Amino acid sequence: MKSITINGSQRESVGSKATKALRNAGQVPCVLYGGDKSVHFSAAELAFSKLVYTPNAHTVVIELEGGESFNAILQDIQFHPVTDRILHVDFYQVFEDKEITMDIPVNYIGNPRGVRNGGVLRKNKRSLRVKALPGNLPDYIDANIEELKIGNKLYITKLVSEAYTFMHPENTVVCLVRRSRAAVVEDEEEEGAEGAEGDTPEETAAE
Repeated sequence: MKSITINGSQRESVGSKATKALRNAGQVPCVLYGGDKSVHFSAAELAFSKLVYTPNAHTVVIELEGGESFNAILQDIQFHPVTDRILHVDFYQVFEDKEITMDIPVNYIGNPRGVRNGGVLRKNKRSLRVKALPGNLPDYIDANIEELKIGNKLYITKLVSEAYTFMHPENTVVCLVRRSRAAVVEDEEEEGAEGAEGDTPEETAAE
């Protein structure tokens, strides 16, 4: 999985006045959990653009002044209700030998057969929650939907991998192709085509 580096400075004070001063200076107060102790730090608001405003999943390398470095994932983020400015960010420290849980985007591949015949694709899941060692986390989960007919569903069991475990029930529907009024009845068309090819001249004359 791709990683984004956040350069920050450790916070000496975590009070409300210090937090307000940081925000006024264009800095975002942050906390890193999951290690031996919580680490309070701040980073420039622009440093979060590639991490927050994207549908892709990333791990994070937090590099603090003084040489300390931590591997982490984004855990929670708070936005201002009016301006949408980032108010606070929580990170969770990760270790190479410990599994973590993370939402991974689904990459849909192909144009379903049912859609080509007038059906409508419904994407139930834009991302899927997986559990894995950090080194096994994928950038995205490929879902080939080319052969889905009208009425077909793609279940999560079709996307299993040895590298990670899905944190969803086995009957989870990732996507499906719904019938629309303009849809062609595929099965009837196929049967009709097979019947026409199998007719002999005598059978045609008898009809």
